[in-house]
Amino acid sequence: MLSAPIGRFITFCARHAYAVVALFLLLSCGAVYAGMTCLGVTTDTSKMLSDRLEWKQRSDEMGRLFPQKENLLVAVIEADLPEEGRETARELAEKLSADHTHFNFAERPDANPYLIRNGLMFLEPQPLSQVLNDTITAQPFLSALAQDPSARGLFGAMSLISEGIRQGQADGLKSFQTPLAGFADNLEKAAAGQPQPLSWQQLLGGQLSDLAGRYQFVITKPKLDYGSFQPGGAASDAMVQAIKSLEFVKSGQVKVHMTGQVKLDDEEFATVAEGMVSGLLGSLVLVTLWLTLAVRSWRVVLPIVVTLVVGLLLTTGFAAVAVGTLNLISVAFAILFVGIAVDFAIQFSVRFRAQHADSGNAGILEALRETGEETGHQILVAALATSAGFLAFTPTAFLGVAQLGLIAGIGMLVAFVSTTSLLPALLKIFHPKLDCPDMGYSFMKPVDVKIRHHRTLLLGLFGVVAVVGIALVPKLQFDGDPLHTKNPNSEGMRALHLLMSNPQSSPYSAELLVKSLDDAQKQADRLSSVPQVHDVLWLGSFVPTKQDEKLALIQDASSILLPTLIVPNPKPAPSADELRASAAATATALGGVLDKLSAQDPLRRIQAALAKLSTAPDAQVLAANNALVRFLPLQLDQLRTMLQATPVTLKDVPPSIANDYLLPDGRALVEVHPTGVMSSSGALRKFVTALQKVEPEIAGTAVDIVESARSIVRAFEQAAAAAIIMIALILFLALRRVKDMLLVLAPLMLSALMTVILVVLLPETLNFANIIALPLLLGVGVSFNIYFVMNWRDGVKFPLASPTARAVLFSALTTGTAFGSLALSHHPGTASMGRLLLLSLGCTLLATLVFVPALLPKRPTDEA
Repeated sequence: MLSAPIGRFITFCARHAYAVVALFLLLSCGAVYAGMTCLGVTTDTSKMLSDRLEWKQRSDEMGRLFPQKENLLVAVIEADLPEEGRETARELAEKLSADHTHFNFAERPDANPYLIRNGLMFLEPQPLSQVLNDTITAQPFLSALAQDPSARGLFGAMSLISEGIRQGQADGLKSFQTPLAGFADNLEKAAAGQPQPLSWQQLLGGQLSDLAGRYQFVITKPKLDYGSFQPGGAASDAMVQAIKSLEFVKSGQVKVHMTGQVKLDDEEFATVAEGMVSGLLGSLVLVTLWLTLAVRSWRVVLPIVVTLVVGLLLTTGFAAVAVGTLNLISVAFAILFVGIAVDFAIQFSVRFRAQHADSGNAGILEALRETGEETGHQILVAALATSAGFLAFTPTAFLGVAQLGLIAGIGMLVAFVSTTSLLPALLKIFHPKLDCPDMGYSFMKPVDVKIRHHRTLLLGLFGVVAVVGIALVPKLQFDGDPLHTKNPNSEGMRALHLLMSNPQSSPYSAELLVKSLDDAQKQADRLSSVPQVHDVLWLGSFVPTKQDEKLALIQDASSILLPTLIVPNPKPAPSADELRASAAATATALGGVLDKLSAQDPLRRIQAALAKLSTAPDAQVLAANNALVRFLPLQLDQLRTMLQATPVTLKDVPPSIANDYLLPDGRALVEVHPTGVMSSSGALRKFVTALQKVEPEIAGTAVDIVESARSIVRAFEQAAAAAIIMIALILFLALRRVKDMLLVLAPLMLSALMTVILVVLLPETLNFANIIALPLLLGVGVSFNIYFVMNWRDGVKFPLASPTARAVLFSALTTGTAFGSLALSHHPGTASMGRLLLLSLGCTLLATLVFVPALLPKRPTDEA
């Protein structure tokens, strides 16, 4: 056995205490230097999985071929008035385009001249005909506005309405009640001295206004600083400053939200980092408290804390050299190291305090040797088993946990070496008192007896629990959507949620790269037939269909409308007196037909507001003029442009659009958007599965999420099997008996099944962050169980009354404190990791303190 050699090694370190401390100090300085110079953090969740996966290779290829779609920072402009949103987007795009320090480009995808000119052509013939008929009906009104694009011209056009009513044409106004009511609202506010801009797009656009949507976009490609923890931070700050300077943002009329991959990644790290340092410090403080209660002497507590800190520094140094860049999972290794490594130090120190020895150096050295011989081999087996549980994940395709497995696995070995070398040296220097009274729990002897007496009943109950756990395993759900582990209250996520209801702006799309445009059209037709598909975009989607039929309708309308809309010399801007006179004349004209209007007709409100405005002071009248017609010229220009549409082909699609769907070598991209909101993993999985049945080579964000979930589950199945085999092998080599090996593994499996029950019943959805509870469960469970089983082999009769039970309990408290700090994180993924770790720890503690004593075979020498 290794008991004697470990005892001698511990004695050697204690004899040369100052040299050992100096050596660890030197190593710690090197580790700190390595951490400061070589260690970085990435928030890129795409790097969580191996590049050798086929679906990952397709995804990476898409990113390489279409880099303009990667690493974007997007401004989402939300406005009640579409013109205010459009003007805000235009100003913001101009400002950001001029900022070559922070942005490669800034563009407005919905403001492309090609799309504006052919806007009517993208409507189906029936709604297009309705829109054109409504516009032709309003031709006299529009003609008057084109000649005089001011409130004077607007009021004059209203006079035409009164003339029509006088001639018995009031029924023709029924289809205009909604626009007239909207105009009445704005006019009343202007007359009350509270003018608000009038939306001519909503007033005249009809269905076109609804199709335009509520949001405008400015898409930017920021210049990233990968030397910073937030590579897009400088660009985001620059965008914020530009947004603050915009007119309608300052007035509160428009809100601008920021989102995109860059924003989400930066927020991800900020959320993970938020509270990480304070959580680690708070964890150390609470750990120190539990240590004080466990060992009852600051002369022991301080050496344990120093040992933990040094071990953490050395592990961090190893991470810097071996890994270099941490991910969102492996970044949690520090708190996990403290939570698990402290168990070794507590086990050693509690038993050390319970030793009986003479005072003086000789007594301390003898106590350390005896403690080493008693616990060293147990801690070694626990460290090796825990390390194996972590290292089993290193070969898997889930690089996020593989990285954590490597760091934590080596960290457990570092913890063992520190516990058996640095800790004894520090204990020798601090020279605590020994013969601590009752480091065990003598009052727990009756509990031990009761458990042994009712062991059959307890084992039966735990057997039922195990069966229930096995039955619930198929109900475990894994959510591979990285958006669900982000902070939903961050600005980037709030902005993204605004867009999810629109299939074309939803982040859950799929993509397919084909050899040619002909293949793209064929695939688009095939994929469009899938029930879960809302629409399919390819380059041909930007060429209107049924052009002959639509152009005939547009040309008929333009022959009527354009001669009156194209006015070479419109009237100059009116004075305040001219505005008042026009308002008074129109109010009088409308007043003469009030008896022909219903009580609810908006023309009554318009007449009253005009009469009030006709007596308003100059400033109020001019402000009303600006509010009412500010966006009129833009709307008239857009209408003129759309009425001059001409036939278009694929060659007419501008490069700004074509480059997103066609590569120089002729390969074409097909983009698929899902039906409905893909907020649940089940809906997303159904969408992707349906697409893969049609085209197995499909890629894109939706596919990445579903396939990553499958890859992670597969990786954990492989790693769990490997971990159990490795742990079983280590236990067999250490214990030399199959029965004793099973005594350690049985409570380990039981605690895992109890965790399954809690996860399903609470419920607690598994994700790529919290699923690391599995290797932690294996490591902690083996550590706790091995002590009880090996003590039983050494003849301990009352395991719950022994110093081991005390050490296990306080180890659980310290470990739970570390995990609890994760559970309080603002980052949902990290918080779910902490919650699941706490659940698994509770189940492990229950199995260790109740199931193990009941499971241990009864010996003839045991008391009843």
